[in-house]
Amino acid sequence: MSTRPLPLLSFLDLVAVREGGSVAQALDLAVRTARHAEALGYHRYWLAEHHNMPGIASSATAVLVGHIAGATTTIRVGSGGIMLPNHAPLVVAEAFGTLATLYPDRIDLGLGRAPGTDGATMRALRRDRVEREEDFPRDVAELQRLLAPAEPGQKLVATPGAGTEVPIWLLGSSLFSAQLAAHMGLPYAFASHFAPRMLHAAIELYRRLFKPSGVLAKPYVMIGVPVIAAPTDEEAQFLASSTYQRVLGILTGQRGLLAPPVAGYLEGLGYQERQAIADFLAVGVVGGPDTVRAGFRALASETQADEFMLVSDVFDPQLRLRSLEIARQAHG
Repeated sequence: MSTRPLPLLSFLDLVAVREGGSVAQALDLAVRTARHAEALGYHRYWLAEHHNMPGIASSATAVLVGHIAGATTTIRVGSGGIMLPNHAPLVVAEAFGTLATLYPDRIDLGLGRAPGTDGATMRALRRDRVEREEDFPRDVAELQRLLAPAEPGQKLVATPGAGTEVPIWLLGSSLFSAQLAAHMGLPYAFASHFAPRMLHAAIELYRRLFKPSGVLAKPYVMIGVPVIAAPTDEEAQFLASSTYQRVLGILTGQRGLLAPPVAGYLEGLGYQERQAIADFLAVGVVGGPDTVRAGFRALASETQADEFMLVSDVFDPQLRLRSLEIARQAHG
């Protein structure tokens, strides 16, 4: 019997806007959810950068990180992630340096290299800048320098930012960021909550190539896990139909607001649609307490992950909070 501890539990919030609801209500629910997660003992609460998506209200990610950190007291708060190609490293260093100064030892900076949006919005964000493969590693290194203590005579100093040494994570859904995180000795988060196909290959590569650094002595792996927990398997499957609708919308380019659950939703779809949703949510855990417990144990055994970053798109706000609670209890 393995004595390896179970992964830590954390939570990723896309700040979904619900049908019939408003952005203000979505932001209010994010605060309620973060406080609930903190009370339940979740380790982190992260927010993701997405743009031009009517159903997601987390585009101003650094602003929201500060809002959530100010509304909580102990839970770590961060980005999962900031899409670094959209921003100058100095701007990110100043924003997260300010956050780390306001909320010491509680801020994380997860970085991704995807646009987090569509092509037209990407061009609006980057103002005709063309991203090259070598830019991301260079920008991560520059960000590290800006967050490190300033050297004598250093001409460019992030103020605030220098000396805060905000923990940097690399996020990814392919092998590129796995190799870079290993090379730089940084913690690695795999986006298996929406792109699970290369999960095992990426974390194997990361662990195999990992080089100890000043911030991390051994590999540290976080994986994204979609979770819908309810008192029974049947209710969880019903509530999960909101997630299934969202996923199908993403796959067909018809993104919208988070929809209420629909009884028998999957049964009404064709085989290819059902299979596409299943592939998207391949590491998802949907069910009652026993099913969730078994799902967590199996996923921990398969991946040896150090941390699960849960995502839970439940339409009813109270049932979303209940999902976090059942998942926490099932985790033990």
